[in-house]
Amino acid sequence: MRVLVVEDEPRLAHNVARSLREGAGYAVDISPDGEDGLFMAETNPYDLVILDLMLPKIDGRSVLRRLRETSAVPVLVLTARDEKESIVALLNTGADDYVAKPFDLGELLARCKALVRRGKGQSLPVLRVGNLEVNTADRSVWRNGKRVELTAMEYRVLEYLAYRAGAIVSKTELLEHLYDFNWERFSNVIEVYISGLRRKLDDSAQASLIHTLRGQGYILRD
Repeated sequence: MRVLVVEDEPRLAHNVARSLREGAGYAVDISPDGEDGLFMAETNPYDLVILDLMLPKIDGRSVLRRLRETSAVPVLVLTARDEKESIVALLNTGADDYVAKPFDLGELLARCKALVRRGKGQSLPVLRVGNLEVNTADRSVWRNGKRVELTAMEYRVLEYLAYRAGAIVSKTELLEHLYDFNWERFSNVIEVYISGLRRKLDDSAQASLIHTLRGQGYILRD
Protein backbone atom coordinates (compact mmCIF):
# COMPACT_ATOMS: atom_id res chain seq x y z
CA MET A 1 0.00 0.00 0.00
CA ARG A 2 1.10 3.56 -0.72
CA VAL A 3 0.43 6.49 1.62
CA LEU A 4 0.87 10.24 1.29
CA VAL A 5 1.73 12.22 4.44
CA VAL A 6 1.04 15.96 4.07
CA GLU A 7 2.72 17.55 7.09
CA ASP A 8 4.90 20.67 7.30
CA GLU A 9 6.70 19.72 10.53
CA PRO A 10 9.63 17.59 9.28
CA ARG A 11 10.25 15.61 12.45
CA LEU A 12 6.60 14.60 12.84
CA ALA A 13 6.29 13.75 9.14
CA HIS A 14 9.32 11.47 9.23
CA ASN A 15 8.20 9.81 12.49
CA VAL A 16 4.81 9.04 10.97
CA ALA A 17 6.41 7.79 7.75
CA ARG A 18 8.81 5.55 9.67
CA SER A 19 5.96 4.10 11.73
CA LEU A 20 3.98 3.30 8.57
CA ARG A 21 6.97 1.74 6.83
CA GLU A 22 8.10 -0.36 9.78
CA GLY A 23 4.71 -1.15 11.31
CA ALA A 24 2.67 -1.83 8.18
CA GLY A 25 5.15 -2.16 5.33
CA TYR A 26 3.60 0.78 3.48
CA ALA A 27 5.39 2.87 0.87
CA VAL A 28 5.26 6.51 2.00
CA ASP A 29 5.63 9.85 0.23
CA ILE A 30 5.94 13.09 2.22
CA SER A 31 4.71 16.50 1.14
CA PRO A 32 5.59 19.68 3.13
CA ASP A 33 2.69 21.98 2.15
CA GLY A 34 -0.89 22.00 0.97
CA GLU A 35 -0.23 23.03 -2.61
CA ASP A 36 2.30 20.26 -3.25
CA GLY A 37 0.22 17.77 -1.24
CA LEU A 38 -2.89 18.43 -3.30
CA PHE A 39 -0.93 18.02 -6.53
CA MET A 40 0.59 14.72 -5.37
CA ALA A 41 -2.75 13.39 -4.13
CA GLU A 42 -4.44 14.20 -7.43
CA THR A 43 -1.71 12.74 -9.64
CA ASN A 44 -0.78 9.51 -7.81
CA PRO A 45 -2.87 6.44 -6.88
CA TYR A 46 -2.59 6.55 -3.08
CA ASP A 47 -4.37 4.10 -0.81
CA LEU A 48 -4.48 6.63 2.04
CA VAL A 49 -3.74 10.32 2.62
CA ILE A 50 -2.71 11.60 6.06
CA LEU A 51 -3.42 15.32 6.09
CA ASP A 52 -2.44 17.98 8.62
CA LEU A 53 -4.81 20.93 8.89
CA MET A 54 -2.32 23.72 9.57
CA LEU A 55 -0.34 23.81 6.32
CA PRO A 56 1.46 26.56 4.39
CA LYS A 57 0.28 27.72 0.93
CA ILE A 58 -3.08 25.88 1.09
CA ASP A 59 -4.61 24.90 4.43
CA GLY A 60 -5.58 21.28 5.07
CA ARG A 61 -9.32 21.92 5.12
CA SER A 62 -9.15 23.46 1.64
CA VAL A 63 -6.98 20.58 0.41
CA LEU A 64 -9.57 18.12 1.72
CA ARG A 65 -12.46 20.00 0.13
CA ARG A 66 -10.75 20.17 -3.27
CA LEU A 67 -9.55 16.58 -3.12
CA ARG A 68 -13.09 15.38 -2.47
CA GLU A 69 -14.18 16.93 -5.76
CA THR A 70 -12.12 14.37 -7.69
CA SER A 71 -11.13 11.50 -5.40
CA ALA A 72 -12.57 9.05 -2.87
CA VAL A 73 -9.18 8.12 -1.39
CA PRO A 74 -9.44 7.62 2.40
CA VAL A 75 -8.22 10.69 4.30
CA LEU A 76 -7.04 10.73 7.91
CA VAL A 77 -6.78 14.25 9.33
CA LEU A 78 -4.19 15.33 11.90
CA THR A 79 -5.62 18.14 13.99
CA ALA A 80 -4.70 20.06 17.12
CA ARG A 81 -8.35 20.93 17.57
CA ASP A 82 -10.51 18.39 19.37
CA GLU A 83 -13.63 20.53 19.84
CA LYS A 84 -16.79 18.71 18.80
CA GLU A 85 -17.82 21.38 16.30
CA SER A 86 -14.46 21.25 14.50
CA ILE A 87 -14.51 17.46 14.23
CA VAL A 88 -18.07 17.41 12.91
CA ALA A 89 -17.12 20.00 10.29
CA LEU A 90 -14.10 17.92 9.20
CA LEU A 91 -16.16 14.75 8.84
CA ASN A 92 -18.84 16.64 6.92
CA THR A 93 -16.15 18.03 4.59
CA GLY A 94 -15.06 14.51 3.68
CA ALA A 95 -12.53 13.30 6.24
CA ASP A 96 -12.79 9.56 6.95
CA ASP A 97 -11.16 9.74 10.40
CA TYR A 98 -8.99 11.99 12.54
CA VAL A 99 -6.46 11.97 15.36
CA ALA A 100 -5.83 14.94 17.63
CA LYS A 101 -2.27 16.02 18.35
CA PRO A 102 -0.36 14.85 20.29
CA PHE A 103 -1.19 11.27 19.33
CA ASP A 104 0.17 7.79 19.90
CA LEU A 105 1.86 6.34 16.81
CA GLY A 106 0.43 2.89 17.58
CA GLU A 107 -3.11 4.29 17.52
CA LEU A 108 -2.36 6.18 14.31
CA LEU A 109 -1.07 2.99 12.68
CA ALA A 110 -4.17 1.02 13.70
CA ARG A 111 -6.46 3.73 12.32
CA CYS A 112 -4.48 3.82 9.06
CA LYS A 113 -4.76 0.05 8.62
CA ALA A 114 -8.51 0.22 9.25
CA LEU A 115 -8.96 3.01 6.69
CA VAL A 116 -6.97 1.12 4.05
CA ARG A 117 -9.13 -1.97 4.64
CA ARG A 118 -12.33 0.05 4.38
CA GLY A 119 -11.03 1.77 1.26
CA LYS A 120 -10.64 -1.69 -0.30
CA GLY A 121 -14.11 -2.79 0.80
CA GLN A 122 -12.87 -4.99 3.67
CA SER A 123 -14.05 -4.70 7.26
CA LEU A 124 -12.00 -7.53 8.80
CA PRO A 125 -8.19 -7.76 8.97
CA VAL A 126 -8.03 -11.29 7.53
CA LEU A 127 -8.34 -11.58 3.74
CA ARG A 128 -9.37 -15.01 2.44
CA VAL A 129 -9.00 -16.43 -1.06
CA GLY A 130 -9.85 -20.13 -1.13
CA ASN A 131 -7.65 -21.78 1.49
CA LEU A 132 -5.30 -18.79 1.60
CA GLU A 133 -5.46 -16.38 4.56
CA VAL A 134 -3.63 -13.06 4.64
CA ASN A 135 -3.71 -11.43 8.09
CA THR A 136 -3.14 -7.71 7.57
CA ALA A 137 -2.95 -7.08 11.32
CA ASP A 138 0.20 -9.11 11.98
CA ARG A 139 1.25 -9.60 8.32
CA SER A 140 1.12 -13.38 8.52
CA VAL A 141 0.12 -15.69 5.66
CA TRP A 142 -1.45 -19.14 5.93
CA ARG A 143 -2.43 -21.67 3.29
CA ASN A 144 -4.42 -24.79 4.11
CA GLY A 145 -3.73 -24.18 7.80
CA LYS A 146 0.05 -23.96 7.41
CA ARG A 147 1.99 -20.76 7.89
CA VAL A 148 3.89 -19.48 4.84
CA GLU A 149 7.05 -17.47 5.51
CA LEU A 150 7.44 -14.56 3.10
CA THR A 151 9.89 -11.72 2.70
CA ALA A 152 8.59 -8.21 3.42
CA MET A 153 8.17 -7.40 -0.28
CA GLU A 154 6.60 -10.76 -1.12
CA TYR A 155 4.04 -10.10 1.59
CA ARG A 156 3.30 -6.61 0.27
CA VAL A 157 2.73 -7.94 -3.26
CA LEU A 158 0.46 -10.70 -1.97
CA GLU A 159 -1.48 -8.35 0.31
CA TYR A 160 -2.25 -6.01 -2.58
CA LEU A 161 -3.32 -8.89 -4.82
CA ALA A 162 -5.51 -10.22 -1.98
CA TYR A 163 -7.24 -6.85 -1.63
CA ARG A 164 -7.91 -7.01 -5.38
CA ALA A 165 -8.72 -10.73 -5.47
CA GLY A 166 -10.49 -11.77 -8.66
CA ALA A 167 -9.41 -8.63 -10.54
CA ILE A 168 -6.61 -8.26 -13.07
CA VAL A 169 -3.76 -6.20 -11.59
CA SER A 170 -1.19 -4.83 -14.02
CA LYS A 171 2.50 -4.66 -13.20
CA THR A 172 2.30 -0.87 -13.33
CA GLU A 173 -0.53 -0.82 -10.79
CA LEU A 174 1.48 -3.02 -8.44
CA LEU A 175 4.53 -0.79 -8.77
CA GLU A 176 2.52 2.39 -8.19
CA HIS A 177 0.96 1.03 -5.00
CA LEU A 178 3.99 -0.76 -3.53
CA TYR A 179 6.70 1.87 -4.00
CA ASP A 180 7.06 5.62 -3.49
CA PHE A 181 7.41 8.13 -6.34
CA ASN A 182 10.63 6.41 -7.47
CA TRP A 183 8.68 3.30 -8.47
CA GLU A 184 10.03 3.27 -12.05
CA ARG A 185 13.42 2.15 -10.71
CA PHE A 186 11.88 -1.14 -9.56
CA SER A 187 10.08 -2.07 -12.79
CA ASN A 188 12.00 -5.33 -13.25
CA VAL A 189 11.47 -6.85 -9.80
CA ILE A 190 7.76 -7.71 -9.77
CA GLU A 191 8.32 -10.93 -11.73
CA VAL A 192 10.88 -12.00 -9.13
CA TYR A 193 8.41 -11.53 -6.27
CA ILE A 194 5.61 -13.30 -8.15
CA SER A 195 7.91 -16.25 -8.82
CA GLY A 196 8.88 -16.41 -5.15
CA LEU A 197 5.25 -16.27 -4.06
CA ARG A 198 4.25 -19.11 -6.37
CA ARG A 199 7.11 -21.25 -5.12
CA LYS A 200 6.17 -20.69 -1.47
CA LEU A 201 2.38 -20.76 -1.75
CA ASP A 202 1.97 -23.67 -4.15
CA ASP A 203 3.10 -27.26 -4.00
CA SER A 204 2.32 -30.42 -5.96
CA ALA A 205 -0.89 -31.00 -3.99
CA GLN A 206 -2.34 -27.49 -4.37
CA ALA A 207 -3.48 -25.50 -7.36
CA SER A 208 -1.74 -22.23 -8.18
CA LEU A 209 -3.45 -19.11 -6.83
CA ILE A 210 -1.55 -16.43 -8.76
CA HIS A 211 -2.19 -16.49 -12.50
CA THR A 212 -0.44 -14.50 -15.23
CA LEU A 213 -2.50 -13.02 -18.06
CA ARG A 214 -0.06 -12.26 -20.84
CA GLY A 215 0.04 -8.59 -21.68
CA GLN A 216 -2.42 -7.70 -18.89
CA GLY A 217 -1.00 -8.57 -15.49
CA TYR A 218 -1.76 -10.89 -12.59
CA ILE A 219 -4.87 -12.22 -10.90
CA LEU A 220 -5.22 -13.90 -7.51
CA ARG A 221 -8.11 -16.35 -7.46
CA ASP A 222 -9.02 -19.77 -6.13
